[in-house]
Amino acid sequence: MTERALTCHPAAAFGKGLELSAGIEPVAGTRVRVSFRLRGELGRVVLPARTSSLRVDGLWERTCFEAFIASEGRAHYVEINVSPSTEWAAYAFDGYRQAMRPLPLPRAPEIAVTESPSEVRVTADVDLGFIEDAPWPWCVGLSAVIADRAGTRSYWALRHPAAKPDFHDAGGFAWRLEGPVG
Repeated sequence: MTERALTCHPAAAFGKGLELSAGIEPVAGTRVRVSFRLRGELGRVVLPARTSSLRVDGLWERTCFEAFIASEGRAHYVEINVSPSTEWAAYAFDGYRQAMRPLPLPRAPEIAVTESPSEVRVTADVDLGFIEDAPWPWCVGLSAVIADRAGTRSYWALRHPAAKPDFHDAGGFAWRLEGPVG
């Protein structure tokens, strides 16, 4: 899978000594695989303990990886959150931060986590069957919230289009998926 670097938002007080990259690719039909790799001084990062892979709200309040997906030119979009704990969440929006609601998925994402002292990788296979009628291409924003032991957070994304971190801003949906495979 091709990965691209995510950058820390300049307004964040925490982020030095870390590198974050992410990738997304169609797997089959409406399934995608999204992957995040965090490297560096992980002793400063709060990584949630592994638990059962359950849907949990509020994952963005701690270390969490996110994908925002919209059909090109469309206002509605979805948000997928995955945690190093293997917890996950999915939401649908009618437009920029409008009408947020839980998004039912055909099945729970399959989340794998690998860890070493200097790297953590989170990979999730997500079935987006609910948007099978959404025209391609899809525009994707890959992002992350990284919490540190001092209680601060840094915000990472492919692109930061605003002075404040805002992953919902479509200007940050900087990865283009052309279409499904096989």
